[in-house]
Amino acid sequence: MDWNLIGLSFIAVFISELGDKSQLAAIALSGSSKSPQAVFFGTAGALLLASLLGVLVGEGFAHLLPTYLVKGVAAFGFALMALKLLWKH
Repeated sequence: MDWNLIGLSFIAVFISELGDKSQLAAIALSGSSKSPQAVFFGTAGALLLASLLGVLVGEGFAHLLPTYLVKGVAAFGFALMALKLLWKH
């Protein structure tokens, strides 16, 4: 088991999920619900399913496309998002 990859994946997902729309939705749901445990399990399940789909799609792309191309497209996509965030006022 690659513990470095597990740690890197955890940190990347944890930081990227802080303050996003899904966390705000969980806050709103738990604030208006009498069962915060149900909200926790529902949102945790949704994050697990979304992560599973991401891993399966990523694995599929890894078999179809060369690694450098997948990394390049991902880097380009993140750069575009960063530029859009910087210049959107």
